[in-house]
Amino acid sequence: MDRKKFLRKSLLGTSVLVSGAAAASVLRNDIDELKPLDPVGFDHLPPTPPERMENMVLHRASERGTADHGWLKANFSFSFANHYDPTRMHFGVLRVMNDDIIAAGKGFGTHPHDNMEIITIPLKGALQHKDSMGNTSIINAGDVQVMSAGTGILHSEFNPNADKDANTLQIWLFPRQRQVTPRYQQMTLDPQERVNKFQQVLSPNPDDAGVWIHQDAWFHIGNFDADRNASYSVKRKGNGVYAFIISGSATINGQQLGKRDALGVWDTAALDIQVGPDGAEILLQDVPMELA
Repeated sequence: MDRKKFLRKSLLGTSVLVSGAAAASVLRNDIDELKPLDPVGFDHLPPTPPERMENMVLHRASERGTADHGWLKANFSFSFANHYDPTRMHFGVLRVMNDDIIAAGKGFGTHPHDNMEIITIPLKGALQHKDSMGNTSIINAGDVQVMSAGTGILHSEFNPNADKDANTLQIWLFPRQRQVTPRYQQMTLDPQERVNKFQQVLSPNPDDAGVWIHQDAWFHIGNFDADRNASYSVKRKGNGVYAFIISGSATINGQQLGKRDALGVWDTAALDIQVGPDGAEILLQDVPMELA
């Protein structure tokens, strides 16, 4: 697997409006091609290169890119909008992982996407979704939402609460198949199914647990009590796992991680996890390391 060659591609497969009613920063790309990223701005702070090991990359929470638009406070695990870091372009087909806090009554106005699998996981609060396919819904903490942008979709996401901020994870994956018919799906998950174990929330199979996408990827969330041990087997040969600590702390394959830290691991069959003294909520993103 020529991972270094893939990581140098720095691909972006969609257009993005970063803010809604506010002025937007855009990463531009033709709708029918994957081209090198064209940054339109830079953070005021120089990037901190991630710590790399033989088959791991460590992303500390404090090293993420940031943006503060007043109504939106965002943390970027990878280059996004005005945050450009050539050492953090993507992990395999995982292109975007944004940790957003959206102010009460505010949100992202109508904007386009194409040829990207877009997953939203609310951690706190809710978002009101509307799209060009006619879908209108509320997604709450405990739900998971997916849009397969395919040939093109327009959507908006607003915090419907007048007095509560929303905190969401927005995640983009390059699709296995391009120019598919756009689709939308959301699902409410049973939180008891992730107590001291990993609950599957996403897969490539429409008949499997959780939502599904056009990519050979599996997402799992686990909520573990203090000092528990856990393991995870990688679902597919050639996949890596980007482990994100939502809360608490854990040691994964020997690496100590705190809240919002992330560890990308590849060329491994399994993860060995020891949960810290305060417990941990962990998101595992099992994704192809090469774009087919």
